[in-house]
Amino acid sequence: MRVVFMGTPDFSVPILDALCANHDVVAVYAQPPRAAGRGQKERASPVHSRAADLGLPVLTPKNFKKPATQKEFADHNADLAVVAAYGLILPQVILDAPRFGCVNVHASLLPRWRGAAPIQRAIMAGDAQTGITIMQMEAGLDTGPMLMNESRSIDESTTAGDLHDALSSMGAQLICRALIDIEAATIVPQPQPEDGVTYAEKIDKAEAALAFNASAPAVVRHINGLSPFPGGFIDLAGQRIKILRAECVDAPLEPGLEPGTVIDDRFTIACESGAVRPLRVQRAGKGPVDASSFLRGFELPPGTRLG
Repeated sequence: MRVVFMGTPDFSVPILDALCANHDVVAVYAQPPRAAGRGQKERASPVHSRAADLGLPVLTPKNFKKPATQKEFADHNADLAVVAAYGLILPQVILDAPRFGCVNVHASLLPRWRGAAPIQRAIMAGDAQTGITIMQMEAGLDTGPMLMNESRSIDESTTAGDLHDALSSMGAQLICRALIDIEAATIVPQPQPEDGVTYAEKIDKAEAALAFNASAPAVVRHINGLSPFPGGFIDLAGQRIKILRAECVDAPLEPGLEPGTVIDDRFTIACESGAVRPLRVQRAGKGPVDASSFLRGFELPPGTRLG
């Protein structure tokens, strides 16, 4: 089929590759280049860069409000548009332009976790599973009928980075299966159930400042859900230390011990109930290291307060 692909971050790149291997991708849409890095030079998004490497035409409109932008999209004469973490609202005139409309590769089992950060929110909420849903797009936020889905388990060690990579690969495989059925008209869209709707709000920067006044499992889920980006952090001795992976530990806590107190020489931290132990950390300006390597170069005596 003639396919227009619309995506922006790393998550979308394997999906673009899979479509290119199986269909005629006639155009790629990505968000415009943005200033990044210390020099604040404009940098193309991962999808933009990958499409350029593949020799595909790339378009980066700021929105689809102008008639000329809408006409340019319609002139692709696409059979279908595939959207994966694009990041722009598509008006109805765009949704209706391709022969089979627009379908979305969404990183959750809808209707749970509609919205911007489904991978992170699923981990932080303690969900036992999540997955990919292929959805026919409509004007609402991730409200369209479902075409296909597949699930994947989440355990206590899963980080957002782990889940991101797994779901990206799953989405690439699932969208190719869905397109076969769409072209053959053998797929029956299923309305999303009204029960179980939740929204995955965008991760706020303030959420990255770690607090330990919760249960140990909740703290670990919060840490893992923010890893690797933006990375939950503590401020220690004037430095920002990211904790990128952690585990719950069975450690005796003295009565009245304040949450956020380091209780031994292995970086074990008291929580409101239970304790956590960082496994992977990152100092500002440095690469991630195992906690044991971090402790060899950073004094962190028992009784140190974090938060």
